[in-house]
Amino acid sequence: MKRASRKIDKQAANSKPAGAEPSAEAAFASYAAPLVDDAIELANAVREDASPEALHKLRVSLRRLRSLWWAFEPLLDKGENTRQRALYKYLANAAGKTRDWDILIELIAQDERVAHEMAPTLEAARGGALATSRETLSNADVKHLLQDALTSANKELNTARERVPLQKFADKRVSASERSLKKRIKRASQAKRSNYTAFHDVRKAGKKVRYLLEFFEPVLSGSHKRTLKRLKQIQKRFGTLNDIVASEMLLRDNTDLLAGSGDTDAALEWLKKERKRRMRAAAGLLRKL
Repeated sequence: MKRASRKIDKQAANSKPAGAEPSAEAAFASYAAPLVDDAIELANAVREDASPEALHKLRVSLRRLRSLWWAFEPLLDKGENTRQRALYKYLANAAGKTRDWDILIELIAQDERVAHEMAPTLEAARGGALATSRETLSNADVKHLLQDALTSANKELNTARERVPLQKFADKRVSASERSLKKRIKRASQAKRSNYTAFHDVRKAGKKVRYLLEFFEPVLSGSHKRTLKRLKQIQKRFGTLNDIVASEMLLRDNTDLLAGSGDTDAALEWLKKERKRRMRAAAGLLRKL
């Protein structure tokens, strides 16, 4: 589904009125509509499909929406844009709470002894998180929220007095995201190993750049293949680090819930060692960027 939506995005962005360069305002719907449709479909699917993959796809879809609204921030009402991005983050976090348990279960499975003892309790906790995720998404009425957001933004852009050429706008927004990433890489490379927040900021900034390149690639001036290659390295290295950190935090926050289910101390000790190893690996990659 992700590949399909990207294809739609590119085809729509490539379509130009005869004799005229498309404007960013006019192109917005061609980017946003497929993403909104995907998110609605995935939110509906989660009601029936409780698999880790379904939840992961929904969270990614909502993150892409948030990045697109960030990209068009200069053309939209600032307050409304901020509220919409906060909404996408809220919905993504709702799906993410269950996904965090999935990641912890996958990591713990690497130690058969610990996994065997803790599996029933972890699965029960995951089931509780899933019920909460589904309830939150259902109560939020994702379909109407996203459709209303799309309609509102599209109306505002279509009634704007000025028009910005799409290529100029896309180049400028991608450049802004790349500058932000460079700042965060510099900050993280100078930070202490214990400062995970600095590393996490690099990962988030890298995702934003990657999403924007996926959106605007057909209309951007110049090649961004080298940047995409670097982003894939960041995503892989920093993603595995984030999995460990989030799992360690989740386990520590639920020690009472997991009491008596197995050797949580052994699991925490393994996660701690793995976190340090992956922090070193992430720091090593920063030195090469």
